[in-house]
Amino acid sequence: MATKNSFLKNRDFGLLIIRAGIGISMLTLHGLPKITGGVDKWKAVGSGMKVIGIDFLPVFWGFAAAATETFGSFLLILGLFHRSVSALLAFTMLIATLVHLNNGDGISVASHAMELGLIFIALIFTGPGKYAVDK
Repeated sequence: MATKNSFLKNRDFGLLIIRAGIGISMLTLHGLPKITGGVDKWKAVGSGMKVIGIDFLPVFWGFAAAATETFGSFLLILGLFHRSVSALLAFTMLIATLVHLNNGDGISVASHAMELGLIFIALIFTGPGKYAVDK
């Protein structure tokens, strides 16, 4: 029973680990390569919006996705604007999932974006925990 209570007392630390781990991963592996990729990269990423019927301004949408993955991930790490950032990241992962499935990549390729999207949705509900700049 003492072990269960000590884990419950440390759930905020668990949220910090999730925020920091996922945030660092998103920032370094997804956000920075996209934001530094320039206009050609932004256009390629933004053209993915066609899967939901948006086929105009692909550079804008690509930059928006790159900025969300870069700056949103940084804010997620800090726990700043947590729910809004988590919602934007979840939407970005929804589009990524749909693009993979639309391209015929299969569920095993799309699953990474799906899993991240589910984590971001869960973070909307949990909040950032007490180890956050917002607190």
